[in-house]
Amino acid sequence: MGAGTNHTVLPPATDDQDLLGALKAVLAGSEEVSISSPGGSVPLPDSVRGLLVDAVAALDRGQAVTVEPHRTMLTTQEAADLLGIARPTLVRLLEAGKIPYTSPGRHRRVELADVLEFQQGERARRGQVFEEMAHEEPPDPGDATDGFVSTR
Repeated sequence: MGAGTNHTVLPPATDDQDLLGALKAVLAGSEEVSISSPGGSVPLPDSVRGLLVDAVAALDRGQAVTVEPHRTMLTTQEAADLLGIARPTLVRLLEAGKIPYTSPGRHRRVELADVLEFQQGERARRGQVFEEMAHEEPPDPGDATDGFVSTR
């Protein structure tokens, strides 16, 4: 896999499922995991281990996995694509101070970590809003005099 390209792996054939299960168990354990070769052994960093845990879990569920490298400094278009929004919407978020950015010239640049942090924050905020909506009391149909319940 070359730098700047993505790589997609399909779920393994049924005869490899046992190997996938064994790998999942090893990665889920608390012991240090190392990669060994005839030339020696290298411990697996936590960041790589986390990536492998997620990838193996998805493959075990029968899903394909794509690994795609990203630069750590993004253009506004790259950041917008990552968030799934239009570039002008991202620029409004930047100018509102919701996501930090730098302007090393006339173009804005955004740190990947800041974009991912914003994305996680938005997911958490939306989840909280949905939780609040789920706990709201539904209107009492007996309050409707004309057979209609007001929703606003």
